[in-house]
Amino acid sequence: MSALRVPRRPELLAPAGSLDMMRTAFAFGADAVYAGQPRYSLRVRNNSFGKLDVLAAGIDEAHAAGKAFYLVANIYPHNAKVRTFDEDMAPVIDMKPDALIMADPGLIMMVRERWPEVDIHLSVQANTTNYASVRFWQSVGVKRIILSRELSLDEVAEIRDACPEMELEVFVHGALCIAYSGRCLLSGYFNHRDPNQGSCTNSCRWDYKLHEASENGAGDVQACGASPIGNPLDAGTVGTATRTELGSGLGGGPRHIGGSKVWLLEEGTRPGELMPIEEDEHGTYILNSRDLRAIEHVQRLVEIGVDSLKIEGRTKSPYYAARASQSYRRAIDDALAGRGFDTRLLGELDGLANRGYTDGFYQRHSTPEHQNYLRGHSESGRSLLVGEVVGFDAARGLAEVEVKNRFAQGDRLEFVLPGGNREAVAQRIENAEGEAVALVPGSGRRVWLPLPEGASPGEPCYIARFV
Repeated sequence: MSALRVPRRPELLAPAGSLDMMRTAFAFGADAVYAGQPRYSLRVRNNSFGKLDVLAAGIDEAHAAGKAFYLVANIYPHNAKVRTFDEDMAPVIDMKPDALIMADPGLIMMVRERWPEVDIHLSVQANTTNYASVRFWQSVGVKRIILSRELSLDEVAEIRDACPEMELEVFVHGALCIAYSGRCLLSGYFNHRDPNQGSCTNSCRWDYKLHEASENGAGDVQACGASPIGNPLDAGTVGTATRTELGSGLGGGPRHIGGSKVWLLEEGTRPGELMPIEEDEHGTYILNSRDLRAIEHVQRLVEIGVDSLKIEGRTKSPYYAARASQSYRRAIDDALAGRGFDTRLLGELDGLANRGYTDGFYQRHSTPEHQNYLRGHSESGRSLLVGEVVGFDAARGLAEVEVKNRFAQGDRLEFVLPGGNREAVAQRIENAEGEAVALVPGSGRRVWLPLPEGASPGEPCYIARFV
């Protein structure tokens, strides 16, 4: 393990699928964003940067704000896209993005030959897991390596020690693929939408159903049915299993409470290690990985000397960008200032839509300290987005709120603001016509609320309800 260094200030890198998401990420503390055109990046849906005028506006706004804008071109292209790459990228390169995030060696070679001045960051899709690979990419002019998600903290530190001149970036938050660094074939097989061409349908997160199995002889388990993809499952049933027996690993996903049937899976190379899976009326979630949340490891990553901490989620909402950027900004600032980890940040991130959280491969087991507070603080600080401020009536002193979820008079609300969050109890709610209401049933409505003291009417504001 490497000795501790003088901490450097890492970049906080946020996702952007739209200008609104980019602006929100910057307002809440991000130093840079990454975005890509649908044809050459791995995000086709919820991506407005396919329009050159939108992309140009994003790059210009980022630079005017003193921020960085990285353009993702990390597809592994078939020949048709190789043939159009140079022509399509020429006007984009003229916009002066701060770097191209790339994975394919052929496209990297084409960029090095035609635009040698352009910085290249090697995508996580290239699966860089060791210092020898880092040195190879450094030798061909790559400026930064986005390390594979499959590395531990100690392995990241070893690469940092072996390659002190190379910029290193790691993911700290967001969705995890069930396949190795995203090299998944499920979606392409099922409905011809290739994840490696940017059009993944998240087949690993569908509700696969198991057919009931029966025991055949002493200890033998015989499958009675088949899985949806046609392969028999060596599974059995048991009478009872507690919630704590269900585990919390990468393959867990959120547990759907309501059903009582539990299946046991046995992996061929691990005889006798039975893995229970709970099933309800919606099915099971065998392939559904939990989401990455590594905010408790920010201090160690800062000490290691990682240059950029990255949040996944270009198809998510501006609220996601706000909450995630704000939380990781605070964690980075605390680490640089020598302050201990603020466990309240765990609860704030629990308020985002997630499939349950894991810290991935960074460490094999949680420390006793983390085991003590991870769950408690996540539950006590959990909140749910209920609205976004979209206007302000100065004469009435009320903010116009676009409602996202149900809330009511008397609820404890959190106003999520770039300058610091505020809490207040909902005491006065008016509908669109200015009439007092006690309950707002849900989305599709606009209401009026007073802003808490210290909130500026002109800054982005999201409203969450503590649950």
